[in-house]
Amino acid sequence: MMPSCIERILILAKTYPSPSAKHTETSCVAGINEAGVPRRLYPVPFRLISGDQQFKKWQWIRVRIAKSPADHRPESHRVFVDTIELEDVLGTEKHWTARRPWINRLPSFDDFEALDAAREQSGISLALLRPKRIVKLEIAPADNPEWTDEDLAKLLQEQSQGNLFDQEEEKKQLKLLKKLPFDFYYHYVCDTPDGEQIYRHKIVDWEVGMLFWNCKRNHRDGWEAPFRAKLEADLVEKDLMFMMGNIHRFQHQWLIISLIYPPKPTPAETSQRTLF
Repeated sequence: MMPSCIERILILAKTYPSPSAKHTETSCVAGINEAGVPRRLYPVPFRLISGDQQFKKWQWIRVRIAKSPADHRPESHRVFVDTIELEDVLGTEKHWTARRPWINRLPSFDDFEALDAAREQSGISLALLRPKRIVKLEIAPADNPEWTDEDLAKLLQEQSQGNLFDQEEEKKQLKLLKKLPFDFYYHYVCDTPDGEQIYRHKIVDWEVGMLFWNCKRNHRDGWEAPFRAKLEADLVEKDLMFMMGNIHRFQHQWLIISLIYPPKPTPAETSQRTLF
């Protein structure tokens, strides 16, 4: 049994659940602790991701964790769900003053190839990526628009705490959570030593999934225009960066697990960043 400890962790990422055994984790919750060390937490029950009692992005939680024996990525920790205590949420006041110090403490890259090279060298599996610009948002139909029994079984397998009641509760929560009928990808540009390079990565941020359902509810068949307006126009006007996480079984494959979009920095902030 790995030793456990209690940490305060600022939640920076919650992903929309995905059942694909080939390509993605079931769901991912990630953040940074008070010492500035990135943390990936699992298994986190769906009710805490999607329900009214959920913790929010940019919320501090206090929780007991232990290094995962089955997942050797340095950031991955098992979470003792019944120890989670919700604390304060960091707001956006004064140009994201409360949030920026924590963004700045995350490992950060300006090129995806540099990030993946760091993974090969040190095993890093959570980091910020700052794209030079967004090329486009790709929207592709999902393989199945509804959860299949196999999907549900895969999702619950890694969530299970070994308690049948918990599993039944999770199944109920998951059925309330609709499967996204589309997959979303950003095509984006980074500067590399060989010039500009275009990359494509899937967006699995919980907030993007919720944006889709809100647009669908409010605009029905016209959902795509407001959805694209948010992701291709509104966020591009901000200092958009991606929190990237890789996949346990296929560690060369990365996903955009969270979109982080503070206002664009002032000239003074930009010059300060270049000094370091």
